[in-house]
Amino acid sequence: MEGTEVSSAAQLREEGNELFKGGDYSGALSSYTMALSLAATPQEQAVLHRNRAACHLKLEDYSEAEADASKAIATDGGDVKALFRRSQALEKLGRLDQAILDLQRCVSLEPKNRVFQEALRSLGGHIQEKVRYMSSTDAKVDHMFQILLDPEEKGTEKKQKASQNLVVLAREDAGAERIFQSNGVQLLQRLLDTGETDLMLAALRTLVGICSEHQSRTVATLSVLGTRRLVAMLGVKNQSVSLATCHLLQVMFDALKEGVKKGFRGKEGAIIVDPSRELKLLISNLLELLTEVGVSAQGRDNALTLLIKVVPRKSLRDPNNSLTLWVIDQGLKKILEVGGSVQESPGDIAVTENSRMSASVLLNKLFDDLKCDAERENFHRLCESYIKSWFEGQGMARKLRAIQTVSCLLQGPCEAGNRALELSGVMESVIALCASENEAEQLVAVEALIYAAGKAKRASFITANGVSLLKDLYKRSEKDSIRIRALVGLCKLGSAGGTDFSMKQFAEGSTLKLAKQCRKWLCNDGIDSSTRRWAVEGLAYLTFDADVKEEFVEDEAALKAMFQLSKLEDRSVLFAVASTLVNCTNSYDYEEPDPQMLELANYAKQHVPEQHPKDKPSFVRSRVKKLLTAGVVSALTCMVKNENPVLTNSCRELLSRVFLALVEEAEDRGSVVAQGGGKALLPLALEGTDIGQTKAAQALAKITITSNPEMTFPGERVYEVVRPLVSLLHLNCSGLQNFEALMALTNLAGISERLRQKILKEKAVPMIEGYMFEEHEMIRRAATECMCNMAMSKEWRRR
Repeated sequence: MEGTEVSSAAQLREEGNELFKGGDYSGALSSYTMALSLAATPQEQAVLHRNRAACHLKLEDYSEAEADASKAIATDGGDVKALFRRSQALEKLGRLDQAILDLQRCVSLEPKNRVFQEALRSLGGHIQEKVRYMSSTDAKVDHMFQILLDPEEKGTEKKQKASQNLVVLAREDAGAERIFQSNGVQLLQRLLDTGETDLMLAALRTLVGICSEHQSRTVATLSVLGTRRLVAMLGVKNQSVSLATCHLLQVMFDALKEGVKKGFRGKEGAIIVDPSRELKLLISNLLELLTEVGVSAQGRDNALTLLIKVVPRKSLRDPNNSLTLWVIDQGLKKILEVGGSVQESPGDIAVTENSRMSASVLLNKLFDDLKCDAERENFHRLCESYIKSWFEGQGMARKLRAIQTVSCLLQGPCEAGNRALELSGVMESVIALCASENEAEQLVAVEALIYAAGKAKRASFITANGVSLLKDLYKRSEKDSIRIRALVGLCKLGSAGGTDFSMKQFAEGSTLKLAKQCRKWLCNDGIDSSTRRWAVEGLAYLTFDADVKEEFVEDEAALKAMFQLSKLEDRSVLFAVASTLVNCTNSYDYEEPDPQMLELANYAKQHVPEQHPKDKPSFVRSRVKKLLTAGVVSALTCMVKNENPVLTNSCRELLSRVFLALVEEAEDRGSVVAQGGGKALLPLALEGTDIGQTKAAQALAKITITSNPEMTFPGERVYEVVRPLVSLLHLNCSGLQNFEALMALTNLAGISERLRQKILKEKAVPMIEGYMFEEHEMIRRAATECMCNMAMSKEWRRR
């Protein structure tokens, strides 16, 4: 068998050579890639990587050419062909300093090679030209600003090109520094003052380059532009300008919080001792913006997004939560005002469908960041004081704001929402609003009932009175917006038993009828998306019932309608979609009850949960197949990407659970990877709850075991997989997770020296070594095989 494989690899390589000579570079690349999977020795693999680099150069894919040439060089540092090809790729990528080092190495190995000598002279000329170019950059910057600020050039192609060149120049630190030193910030301020969208966007994007990872330039920019004025630009009606301002402010926050590039740290230390003043000034202005009349709804959402990203601690291991405490004291009531706003209410601030959800997420993150009971009690006191203030005056409008604020808290820090429910007048106002003929008031009431139904302290009241109120609203109202919400409330109450088959709240068949109506609304394109998303909320509760799951996955139109909703801008639907998918894939935690405990419970006449017959593994596998066919992976990928700030840690955990269920069967993993599942799992494995990160890491391990990691995680992404896999080697993970992590690391360690060094850097070797003495034979074998691959590392052998 071994001889056959070697022969096949050689044959494929020869076939690739012929295709390359004939000019079919894509075909040659394919042949070399197939040969690579069959190559028996590192030397053969190095030749194939070198050949692939040549193909990539011809196809003008210079990043891949550099990567393949580097793999060949890792095996043989004196491979002049690989060195020359890497230098060509690096030159095309603009990394001239690295390219000339490779060429110098080539000339030292073959001093008489005229090709190498000529290439070295040519590259030296390019470097000198670049130096001359940079020395003339000051003049070019001045010229670009002259064009941009010339009123006679308005709208011309020349002006557009100048703005693009300015943005490109600012992306490199040297260019950004030259713009800054050339009085650039003051000139960019003049561009912002023109009010022309194109010029304002060019100015904002150039400022991003100037401020990126540089504290002193950031502080100087804020001083020139004015913090108040810059934050105010966030609230303009023009969405493009608002988003560009949001990006700039995010870069400024990062520069002030995280520090600067290593090359500037020393000289900046003397300039900025403590950036907290600038940070607080920026945050203070953002909080003021939240409640200002005239601010666009999109701008208000952008302000909330920034606060979500920059205020709470990224790690609870950091003992300092002073910024969170300061924001709670200075701005909690402003955040509650946004959360309690009623859309399209006269005289109220402008909000979108996402505004209240964003406010809930921010409140939840602030509450989670508190360290002790005294801090939490202060949070509760401020919330309750704000809600009570709305009950002090007369009129239904004030009660409406109070109830909407309670709903906001119930969606965010539910402990605070729970306490707010017990305030005098809250539940009485909900009942009064239910009886109203006004649609807006009914909407607020029914949503409050829905959110309150899941809170333990009020569950008895809601169960006793909520069903009749919701049924009455469902039958009495002629508005779909009211009826669908009332139906969701009934769904929530009907699913109170969770997955326990024996705990049925409604009569047999009632949940199926409710689910059928939810699917009908979900598929109705005539209803607006903000109303249809409530149908998904209903299904999130009803899919605890296995009969509902089975019917739902059979309804391809309903599945695709739900996936389409998850891709829209209304981010409040994400948690409901994730919950529904967790239920359909049975990816929630479930432990088989101990037979002895069951017998004891029956003897003591205690209730014993029962699993639905259709929740057995064969049914679950069938549902997973149908979800994959319907396109669930692309929907999940869209939900994960762009670092959505409203994607809470609990939502991330749900998505991780779904992904793990989808890759359970080896035959499904290729489909998941092909639709972007591998890429989407990386951020889930690095951020979120501990359980969520572990589930995502295990899904990555399963994929890495059965696929070629270099194709599944192309380029630099393959190195990002190592850390999540190493996290599965800890003792708090299960034996299966340990085993799968070891198998995946074995696969990675056999690929390249650089990957082995990455595994060493993550301090995985002592843990791998420990598992070589594990009691379980399969874990011992996996650890030993992994250690054998790690032994190929030169650095490991030196240790």
